[in-house]
Amino acid sequence: MSVEVNLEKERKYNKWIILLSIVIPAVVVVLFNVKIPNVAPLSFLPPIYATINGITAVLLVWAVLAIKKGNRKLHENIMKTAIGCSVAFLAMYVAYHMTSESTKYGGEGVIRYIYFFILLTHIALSIGVIPFVLITYVRAIAGNYERHKKIAKITFPIWLYVAVTGVIVYLMISPYY
Repeated sequence: MSVEVNLEKERKYNKWIILLSIVIPAVVVVLFNVKIPNVAPLSFLPPIYATINGITAVLLVWAVLAIKKGNRKLHENIMKTAIGCSVAFLAMYVAYHMTSESTKYGGEGVIRYIYFFILLTHIALSIGVIPFVLITYVRAIAGNYERHKKIAKITFPIWLYVAVTGVIVYLMISPYY
């Protein structure tokens, strides 16, 4: 296929990428502030969604190793699984916060500042990585592999940071649940 045809395939997804990049964080913020009355807290979810974050991190590294070895199909399947894990994480995270009060971090001193730095960068980058993941994915499915590779070099470390810091945030706050 010509580059022009592949670029046209990409362009048809641009509106969806913009829409989802705005709607997903907005819906999370709204739902985060909605509490479902008379429902038992889903207090079992945080270790599950933290584990999913850890699995996502492993999948991302595995996917990079697969593509470096030239195994495009394995890379594609792993990346679809990583996206699925991120969607599952988000659903569980929102469900937990719709049924439970937020947990306050109880650490003191320098560790408190470290926790909030990790938490704030995790949150900011988790929002910022959404369009990168979508653009990277669209470039792959459109067959624009060179363009995919260029943005994947940006997307990968951000997404990996978000996945790893999700686990770290959970481990740091878990004693205060």
